[in-house]
Amino acid sequence: MMLLVERLLAGAMVVPFALGLAAGPADRKDVVLTFTDARIVESSGLVARGEVFVTVNDSGDDGRTFVVDRSGDTVGSASWGEATDVEAVAPWGRDSVLVGDIGDNAGQRDSVSVLRVPVERGDRAVTPDVFELTYPGGPRDAEALLVHPVTRRIYVASKELFGGTLYAAPREPSSTRPNRLQALGTVTGIVTDGAFFPDGRHLVLRDYGRAVVFAFPSLEPIGEVDLPDQPQGEGIAVGADGTVYVSTEGQFTSVLRVALPADLREAVTPAPSPTSTPTPTPTSTPTATPTPEPTSTPTTRSREGSELPETTSTDRPFWPWFLTGWLGLGLIVVLIWSMRRRNTT
Repeated sequence: MMLLVERLLAGAMVVPFALGLAAGPADRKDVVLTFTDARIVESSGLVARGEVFVTVNDSGDDGRTFVVDRSGDTVGSASWGEATDVEAVAPWGRDSVLVGDIGDNAGQRDSVSVLRVPVERGDRAVTPDVFELTYPGGPRDAEALLVHPVTRRIYVASKELFGGTLYAAPREPSSTRPNRLQALGTVTGIVTDGAFFPDGRHLVLRDYGRAVVFAFPSLEPIGEVDLPDQPQGEGIAVGADGTVYVSTEGQFTSVLRVALPADLREAVTPAPSPTSTPTPTPTSTPTATPTPEPTSTPTTRSREGSELPETTSTDRPFWPWFLTGWLGLGLIVVLIWSMRRRNTT
């Protein structure tokens, strides 16, 4: 029942983010690989690393990762025993990933854990470094773990019906004491996974049916894309070239490539580096140098591209959230009424 409600509300939650966005369906979607390993039954998180992908099973499995090549075969795995509720995986350097044991459906965990796990071929048992995270204001459920590609700062996006929150871990997380998260701003609701683009100035968060791209660190939504129909799509990854991939729960399921709409793809693609201008050969006859026209100097500095906001933005209009709340409440009322009517007939 809860999953049904979440899927229905996922459409409503995007209302405030859909207003004024560069939105549209993906240009093209195709299969990159199909998992052949029967142990992969609930791909809840995804990392793209060159010619391989790393994924993790959802809650209920032991702590382990799977390294899968583009044929769909598992070429490596790492295991570390018991886990509470693994939901996500994020890139960490050249030879490791961070695994997010961050799920908390009941809202009862005093802290959650992020584990550094090596990415290698072959099956092996590991003893991962563990970073314990705590939320301001009490427990939160989350399924999205992100790592900034430049600063390597860790971020967690909470999974909430009426809009989640993006949290940042300390810049230098400790493996010996709890790390208190800092709330940065509001994001879309029912987030099941997320990833940064290679430029570090944009990130993407997905729910069960769509993905929203945000500028970072302003967290202004700049566009959205409908995702392919999947049994229970949850994972999303961004490759080194900016390609977006998605995965889904279920056995022998596929990783899909999702091409962004042209305008959104252009927005998240880093501008090419300027080329040097060759020095002109001097001439015997001097020529007059035209006086350059004055250019205006911007009076405000854009937040996009700087590393981090230190406070949560409060200048967003309230009315989209009010509208979203009423839409979500209406859906819940209809669901409850229909179930009661069915039970009395």
